[in-house]
Amino acid sequence: MSKFELKLPKMGESVAEATITAWLKEVGDTIELDEAIVEIATDKVDSEVPSEVEGVLLERFFEVDDVVGVGQVIAVIETEGVDVAEEQQEKPLEIKDVSSDIVTTASVKEISQQVESVVADLKSTSGKFYSPLVKNIAKTEGLSQSDLESIIGTGKDNRVTKNDILAFINSRSPKVKNQASPRLTQEPVQTKPVPPMAKPVINQAGAEVIEMTRMGKLISKHMVDSLQTSAHVQSFVEVDVTAVVKWREKVKDEFQRREGEKITFTPIFMEAIAKAIRDFPMMNISLDGDKVIKHKDINLGMAAALEDGNLIVPVIKRADQLNLVGMTKAVNDLARRSRTGKLSPDDVQGGTFTVTNVGSFGSIMGTPIINQPQVGILALGSIRKMPAVIETPEGDLIGIRHKMILSHSYDHRVVNGALGSMFAKRVGDYLEAWDANTTF
Repeated sequence: MSKFELKLPKMGESVAEATITAWLKEVGDTIELDEAIVEIATDKVDSEVPSEVEGVLLERFFEVDDVVGVGQVIAVIETEGVDVAEEQQEKPLEIKDVSSDIVTTASVKEISQQVESVVADLKSTSGKFYSPLVKNIAKTEGLSQSDLESIIGTGKDNRVTKNDILAFINSRSPKVKNQASPRLTQEPVQTKPVPPMAKPVINQAGAEVIEMTRMGKLISKHMVDSLQTSAHVQSFVEVDVTAVVKWREKVKDEFQRREGEKITFTPIFMEAIAKAIRDFPMMNISLDGDKVIKHKDINLGMAAALEDGNLIVPVIKRADQLNLVGMTKAVNDLARRSRTGKLSPDDVQGGTFTVTNVGSFGSIMGTPIINQPQVGILALGSIRKMPAVIETPEGDLIGIRHKMILSHSYDHRVVNGALGSMFAKRVGDYLEAWDANTTF
């Protein structure tokens, strides 16, 4: 018999860790090749980890809600064959004593005793557990044990996280911080501004307390981080989309018969946005410190609503290279897989600009928050019939037109008002100039 180590696979660009959400197999269960063993979740998407071998699940190293790094061993599967790991397990393990730089050997039992000793040191007198990182921050900042005990933890089992202790430190007055941490007075330390801690909510009689979902917490943090990072400003453009509405009404049945897909307004808008970004490439950038990253590919994020009310943003890669049929199929495919939870991590990575359709919920406009590290997001308002002045060679007339509002939020650190406004106007120009004889 041999043992196979199942590791957390790489799940796309910039994804470094994932949270265990559910084990699909128990220790002792038989596992088939490519059979899903565990469900995981990143800050973008949920997925499953399949087995690369056949065998029996021998050991699991993480529990539900544990955070695992890419490449870490999450389970061991016993398979048929020669045990190549058995010989290594019988050898004593080497442990380096970093305090004296002496290398010693210890048995597995001795290692366990050392680990238990370390864990015991991380627990407070009240039984609370504190991670090495939290303990180190507390020591550096001069926090007492009573200070630690007073911090309300937001982690698993109410554990104090790095963000909890940093928020506590920043919420104290400068006088208290200087007294508690003399080292901070020796040289200035630049820290990210942390908003004042909100006052605790007192539950009224009969009030229902609802725990935020994991994705809800991630979205909340992502939104707050974006507002603290970017200087948000907005520009609004009114667009006459009468030609688009009439063209779609004329071709939608033929389009579905020939292509097997429904054509909505979204792919038409996406095509216009991709063209406008090609005209204004400085909207297709990211900011990394003091450096501007100008992206070659135009990858459009498409905010999609999930059944639980949360949003996810799958990405249409190289959107400017798609024709209307290709754009329609890409939009419909991502929308379907968003609703059914079939998106892969790569489907939500690499976006360079985001589009959100607030009109689908009845809003005529919005002020969306930028999807970091991008510098712009465009909200599509609802299409409404409105009276409008129509200019003709014979004079001005009043007529009924289909109109909508484009709301463009952009990062004023790198995108000035002229660029942000001209970009939104260019999207509107493309839509208003829609050719009624367009073919597909």
